[in-house]
Parts: sequence; C-alpha cells; structure tokens
Amino acid sequence: MYRIGELAKQCEVKADTLRFYEKHGLLAPSSRSDSGYRLYNEHDAERLRFILRAKAVGFTLAEITELLSIELDKSNWACADVKGMVDIKLEHVNQKIAELKHFQVSLERLSDACCGGPESAEHCSILEALESNPDSIKCENHGHHHDASQYTKNCQSKG
Repeated sequence: MYRIGELAKQCEVKADTLRFYEKHGLLAPSSRSDSGYRLYNEHDAERLRFILRAKAVGFTLAEITELLSIELDKSNWACADVKGMVDIKLEHVNQKIAELKHFQVSLERLSDACCGGPESAEHCSILEALESNPDSIKCENHGHHHDASQYTKNCQSKG
C-alpha cells in the first residue's frame, strides 16, 4: 500500500495531482488508514500510470475517463472504438499544427516588416498592421487569410 506522497513520488507527480484526479473521478484510493490517510494499492498505481501516459500523448481528462471505462470493460468494446478515439485526437492535433503554422507565417511576416530599431513606435509597421487591417492577420482556418505582406513598410523610412 502506498500513501499519497509515496505514490506521487513514485510516479513523479505532486500529491495535489492525485487529489485532482480523485476529485474528477479518475482515481480513488483503495482505502484509508485509521488516521484518514489515502492508501493506494498496486492496481491504483497502474491506473495512475495509465492516466499519466494518456495525458502525455494529449488526451483530455474527459477522454481519459472514457479510455478508463473502456479499459475496465474491454470485452464490450472493439479495437476500432479505441482507434477511432485516437484518430479523432490525431486529426485535432493535425488541425492545431496547421493553425500554428499559419500563426508562425503571420508572425514572421510581421517581424520581417519591422526594422526593430530604436526609433519611436509611432510608425511601427507591426502596430500599423494590427491597427489598420486586423482581418488580414486572422487565421485561414476561420475564413480569413494570413497576408501581412502589405505591411512591409520599413519603419526606418518613416522615422
């Protein structure tokens, strides 16, 4: 049996993490000591490791809860169900990567448009781009485009 601090240390998390998982129904101590300390057995430790591995690959608490319910009742689920969850998660990750790449391009264009010199920011091309046409910087995934190239004015020429 492990006390909360022992299990937390073994799994390299804080005791508060175990309390958080308990609060959200992901993990429960097997029992309590006479003095009220949470006690975890090896099964609980394996459950915690499962939670931590699922979290490490990006699953949310709700998704982990679903995975745990499948884990407890494997015979009533198909591999296709679990694979479907992973494929949905993978698609969300791919969408997020595409969105982040769009952000990167926009930020690079904004950065390239500015001299970054010691001049006053009164005519900073980055601020002008953000002030004058915010739609040209929004993400393509939201129906807008990433064209900050029209703001390539060199702030040195205005300073």
